[in-house]
Order: sequence, then structure tokens, then C-alpha cells
Amino acid sequence: MLLSRIGSHTPTSGGLAKAALPYADAAGSEALQVYVSNSRGWALPGGDPRQDTLFRDGCGERGLPAYVHASLLVNLGSPTDLTVERSVATLEHALTRGAAIGATAVVFHAGSSVDPAHDATAMHRVRAALLPLLDRAAAEDGPRLLVEPSAGGGRSLASKVQDLGPYLAAVDDHPWLGVCFDTCHAWAAGHDLASPGGMTATLDALVATVGRERLRLIHANDSKDGCGSARDRHETIGAGQIGAAAFTELLAHPVAAGVPVIVETPSGTAHEGHAADIGLLKSLRPAA
Repeated sequence: MLLSRIGSHTPTSGGLAKAALPYADAAGSEALQVYVSNSRGWALPGGDPRQDTLFRDGCGERGLPAYVHASLLVNLGSPTDLTVERSVATLEHALTRGAAIGATAVVFHAGSSVDPAHDATAMHRVRAALLPLLDRAAAEDGPRLLVEPSAGGGRSLASKVQDLGPYLAAVDDHPWLGVCFDTCHAWAAGHDLASPGGMTATLDALVATVGRERLRLIHANDSKDGCGSARDRHETIGAGQIGAAAFTELLAHPVAAGVPVIVETPSGTAHEGHAADIGLLKSLRPAA
């Protein structure tokens, strides 16, 4: 069985390569994810070409697949025109920066209609905004876009894995759109991952909805809150409500084989938090 590479979301403050590569080394990362803009802002900074080259080369030397997580403000289904415009600009920036640093894909949240009055039009807005981005990224053979279902609540456009069917259909099942599965989000949305067989059943439903090839990245996060809480509060692997056994099921599922796994848990001090989570997940991987 092809094993999943396991790594973490990685800080970049002080310089992309200067900060991220030593962190990845110390944490024992086999993959990494970074922000290329403020996670909770619309500013779109230019990159440092020297740091970009060092990062790209450093990931290549280490065999680390890299991913970009777009700003958490992105909402392509928003009823507010300015929010959609800024969301598109943010994804364009993330794709451009992702290409510059050798990233495999850009992760973005599925978004929401915000107001019940806009439920019927939200997916039309997603289609109009997302299709040109996907076409351009595919034509340039750039990073893929990966939609990440949310934790639910707030008129979410995709939280349960079954919601990905209509989301993909809105963009004609575009081949450049993949899926990022987040365990904390799925749990918060109501998938009971903690019961024996619960993670397996959820991943089976994911495969039934989008097929095996759409899953391109996994976010492995335990949760501070209960199943169906719609609260996105990550916890250290095995210390939350989901529990370590579910992650054993995750890593053993055929659809996860070879799919990189990124930890976004509270990192603690220095590198110790992610190193511990990464080490635990490595120990839960099936024997090669």
C-alpha cells in the first residue's frame, strides 16, 4: 500500500524558506502547507524571488510536496460582489504564488450563501467565479484548486462530504478541481468519525460522491468539540473528541493511500507540537 506523506501547516514569518524549511526539518515533515498572504486579510503581498527559489529548491531536495492554503476570507458564493471579487483576486494570487514556489495545489474553503435569501443563487456565483480560475490553471498546468468542505453552519455550501456532489456539478466536474478532506470539519459537520467504522464510512461516502481521484489532500485534526457542533476548533491528535483510533482508520483507507496528510493542530511551543502529531500519525500508518 502506498503510504501517505505526513507533514504540517508551516509558519513563514521571517521568510518563506528561512522559516518553513527548518520548521519542516525539525517537525519531521514529509509534506507542508503554507499561507502566501494573510490568513484573515485581503492584502496580496508579492513574493521574495530569492526566498521563493530557496523554498522551491529546498522542498525539491527534501522530496516535500508543498501546498498553499488561501485566505480564510475567500467566499465565492457570497451575495456581496466585493467579497467575490476579492476572493477571486486572492485565489489568482495564491495560484500565481503557488506556481512560483512549486506548490502542488491551492486549498480554499467552500464558502457560504451567508443569507437564506441567497441560497438559490450562491452556486451560480461559485460557477461564474471558479470556472475561469480552473480553466486558466489547467491551461497553464499550474497548481490545482482543492475545495475544502467547512465545519457547517452559516449557510455553508459544502460541509458534509455528500455536499461536494452539487459543488463539483456547478463547475461541470472540472478536472482541475480536487478535494481537501478535513477531519475536524467533517466531524463538526456531523460525520461521526469516532465510532468504530465511522471514518471508513465517511471516506466511502466521499468516494461514492466524487470518485477516488478527487481526493488530493487531507487535513488531519482532532476536535475540541462534539460531533455536529459546527465549531472548527482543532485539537492535538488523540487528545480531542475524535480520538486516535479514527486516524488509524483514515490512514488505512484505500482512498487515502498516497494522499499527503497535513496537520493543523495547535503547534505548542517551538516545533514540538507538530513533531508529536506527525510522529503519532506516522506510527498509525499501515505497514508498508
